[in-house]
Amino acid sequence: MKFLQAVLRALFYIAVGGVISIAGAAYFFMNWEPDRDDFPVRGIDVSHHQGDIDWAKVASDDVAFAYIKASEGGDFRDRAFAANWQAARAASLPTGAYHFFSLCKDGATQARNFLAVLPDEPDMLAPVVDLEFEGNCARRPTTEELLREISAFVAAVEPIAGKRVIFYAPEEFYRMYLSGNGLNRRLWVRSIWHAPSYSSDWVLWQFHQRGTVDGISGSVDLNVLQKELSVDDIQS
Repeated sequence: MKFLQAVLRALFYIAVGGVISIAGAAYFFMNWEPDRDDFPVRGIDVSHHQGDIDWAKVASDDVAFAYIKASEGGDFRDRAFAANWQAARAASLPTGAYHFFSLCKDGATQARNFLAVLPDEPDMLAPVVDLEFEGNCARRPTTEELLREISAFVAAVEPIAGKRVIFYAPEEFYRMYLSGNGLNRRLWVRSIWHAPSYSSDWVLWQFHQRGTVDGISGSVDLNVLQKELSVDDIQS
């Protein structure tokens, strides 16, 4: 009986230790962030999925900039864009707009959709085109075709915005379509919980997809600027 009790006690402690270890690991990953001494300039990207946002609280929680979803594909426009933009600007937070690029629509049509809602504000951050497979249509165009459509989007947007477009591209998309193909636009990389390794030539790094920020109920994407860059560097 004493032996059985000892075994059960040991199993209990092992189980408790396992739960604590799992909880500790979960806490670490949920709160992981790059070294603030190396990457002091932090920002977020949002869409209607974040619901109502208290932008005054956001601006006071070590958030230096915000990218806000404006549009997607050929006809979708984020219903929260205008309200988020106005409130973020009212909170004196530098803002930029991004467009989610559909693999099933031509670039010129998507550019018209984006430009229809892009504010005419000279001090806004450079526009971003979100290039990724997640949440996209199933079609996979050839590299030549996709680069042609992205170029059409860029050619239409940049003269109106007066700024160079930034490409947001996770590793899978970057390696399939952009790497080695003369990328001549600034890059926003995605690498969750560890430093990006697929490109060292980037200006923005999304390091967390389930971060927390005052003023936002629920999770939000967290980002940093490259070392020694300031918000002014992504306003042109």
